[in-house]
Amino acid sequence: MTEIQQNLQDILNALPEKVTLVAVSKTKPNSDIMEAYNAGHRIFGENKIQEMVEKYESLPKDIQWHMIGHVQRNKVKYMADFVSLIHGIDSFKLLKEVNKQAKNSKRIINCLLQIKIAEEDSKFGMTADEATEILQSKEFSELKNVCITGVMGMATFTDNQEQIKKEFSFLKATFEKLKQLNSPNFKPETISMGMSGDYNLAIECGSTMIRVGSSIFGERNYQ
Repeated sequence: MTEIQQNLQDILNALPEKVTLVAVSKTKPNSDIMEAYNAGHRIFGENKIQEMVEKYESLPKDIQWHMIGHVQRNKVKYMADFVSLIHGIDSFKLLKEVNKQAKNSKRIINCLLQIKIAEEDSKFGMTADEATEILQSKEFSELKNVCITGVMGMATFTDNQEQIKKEFSFLKATFEKLKQLNSPNFKPETISMGMSGDYNLAIECGSTMIRVGSSIFGERNYQ
């Protein structure tokens, strides 16, 4: 068993049954991904569409690709054919574009609404009120090629566990509130929160999907 496979196994063994692991493979070579793949893992996350497209084209087709980074509207078309889940829907404009490209690809694309839970300005996302507004709108109910399956959030980059816990708890509470809303293309089941440094805390706070990279693949090389 390789180091990557051992890391993956250790994390999976400790995860509660209801929590899905997205192995964040951004900046990592195909050979690393294949090590995880050969250990049975199928869900991988990328934060750049171009990189994800290149990997999709050269790797096994039963991999589920999750787009976990900030999405530029003009690039949606490149992944519309194959992306499994888009985590970072931060505006209705973007959702409309995903719907348009999904329609062109004759697919329904699952998406998560990115809620801004961190205090840093650099983090993207909408407010809980904006999410409510979207899900209740007539325009949203008319989008036939997207399905909102939950929410995603990124906590503040800090060592302050209390603050992170507060932010994760806020996302869980937002999810529970939104769950009350009815729309044919809203099927809330996923709370995507928690990364290598804080996923255990995220799970305690109700996460059902974690995005883990460096704890599996080792530190990233951004050269």
